[in-house]
Amino acid sequence: MEENSNMTAERSLEIITQQIEQSRQVVAKDTGLTLYVAGLCTMGIAILIGLCIFFTANTAFYLLYIALPVIIYFADRYAKRNHPKVPASFVGTMVDKTWQTFGIFVLSFFVFAFLYNSFMARTESYEVCSRLLIDPFRIILLLMGMAITINGYTLKSRWMVWCGIIGGIGGFIWESFYVTETIVGRLFPISDAVGIANGLIPGIVIAVLAFVGLTLPGMKLKNK
Repeated sequence: MEENSNMTAERSLEIITQQIEQSRQVVAKDTGLTLYVAGLCTMGIAILIGLCIFFTANTAFYLLYIALPVIIYFADRYAKRNHPKVPASFVGTMVDKTWQTFGIFVLSFFVFAFLYNSFMARTESYEVCSRLLIDPFRIILLLMGMAITINGYTLKSRWMVWCGIIGGIGGFIWESFYVTETIVGRLFPISDAVGIANGLIPGIVIAVLAFVGLTLPGMKLKNK
């Protein structure tokens, strides 16, 4: 009788363990799909904005980034339209909250920088304005690198941690010393330099970071 009781307890524990593992896999796939969709949307918008600025030399197209959270939200809902609702998990919540925090800080800083730069351009001379303008791109790269690094720790992915550190800090230093503008100014004519330096290259950099920090880990999680 006691032996049967032990066997029943072991079987019950085995069933509970299997259910927990199945639940974990479902949550991981759901989180992965969200990351994957968000990465594709970010990459697409970054390249689109880069091309628009390249062909028009109008940096106002950066404002399209404001629509990115809305695009990701509806794209994610569409991708999960036939998927059952999954329970919340610590890993999924941490990943979601990390990128939500990133989005809040980046959008707030971006809007502030845009309004500040517009005000300075209207009220100050070119010499004063050129010194006081805020370049939001370097800060966005730093924040994006931080978000990727935190997600790397959360998902226990060492390569993701290093990609976030190198991409965020490296991109910040690169932009702080105006390396892009220097190289582009020497290799391309003035007519193309503005679009390449302010459009194509930033778009490619953001697309690469989005691929490393969102699309690739999302692809790995959803295919487990």
